[in-house]
Amino acid sequence: MAATALLAWYDRHHRSLPWRLPPDAIRRGMRPDPYRVWLSEIMLQQTTVGAVKPYFEKFIARWPDVNALAKAATDDVMKAWAGLGYYSRARNLKKCAEMVVARHGGAFPETEGELKKLPGIGDYTAAAIAAIAFGHPAAVVDGNVERVFTRLHAIVEPLPAAKQQIRRVIEALVPTSRPGDFAQATMDLGAIICTPRRPSCLLCPLAEICAARALDAQERFPVKAPKVEKPIRRGAAFVAVRPDGSVLLCRRPENGLLGGMTEVPTSSWNARADGIADVTAAPFSAPWQSCGVINHVFTHFALRLSVYRADVADVPASEGQWWSHPTNLRGEALPTVMKKVIETAIPGSTRNERGMAGI
Repeated sequence: MAATALLAWYDRHHRSLPWRLPPDAIRRGMRPDPYRVWLSEIMLQQTTVGAVKPYFEKFIARWPDVNALAKAATDDVMKAWAGLGYYSRARNLKKCAEMVVARHGGAFPETEGELKKLPGIGDYTAAAIAAIAFGHPAAVVDGNVERVFTRLHAIVEPLPAAKQQIRRVIEALVPTSRPGDFAQATMDLGAIICTPRRPSCLLCPLAEICAARALDAQERFPVKAPKVEKPIRRGAAFVAVRPDGSVLLCRRPENGLLGGMTEVPTSSWNARADGIADVTAAPFSAPWQSCGVINHVFTHFALRLSVYRADVADVPASEGQWWSHPTNLRGEALPTVMKKVIETAIPGSTRNERGMAGI
């Protein structure tokens, strides 16, 4: 009953997304492109649909299939990803494309087990690709889906401990005929109707069988374990500017936080330890001036960076560093935290056409 009602709702109210085939196209025999499904699912991890759309369209225009992406320069992929966050995804994206081409002849494997052998593909992404691209009856469970089914069954066990119970519930409901549409229908229901606050229960196709609604307790679900307060790390960042407006940049190590991304020189902060947070950590002697402090939140910690700027003339770039002219700065692989730093020191320098300092 739940699957039938949900699919009927999806046929009428599905979201139109650039990586998705509508249900009527699938009924006419069209097959979703596994490359688009994979690319969108990697981009959507811990990121909103609104933020992902322009990135997806840019990637597809530049690298229309997995063979093109496999041949791309890693630095170009990182630059195209800059601002989307969680940069290990971009590194794994490139590695995965290369492996699909090298080991599978450019065709994505169809089963969850084989998909999980590819870089960057875990349980959720493998299930999503298998169900949406290949029609396998896989249980696809993201945050929206968890919310729908914890409410539908009033699951009182807190997340993340409740994940296995939720998966068992969904496995029992996945239809063999339209598993991909079922997965996308539950995602859409959570995004459009069964929202975290003020869910639109009167419009929900599952309202009559929803246990949380019967208890008038929709917003109590999903139950979550108490949050652990994030530690605060501190450090300093140094924006050196030449007379032509060029900024001194360098590249972070390939492994670790923001691996392979571009930054200005900073003190040695990381997720576990503070760095020096004052001008004594400057990379060279110059008239450094304080520009203030920026705050940035990572998954496991918050960061406060003291920002310093120096206007310099003839400072040569050391090994691994380069001077980026203002016309090139927006195209550098700068993560959002570094855009904040540079924007604090040089207002307007990293803003895109819409006036935003990054997504």
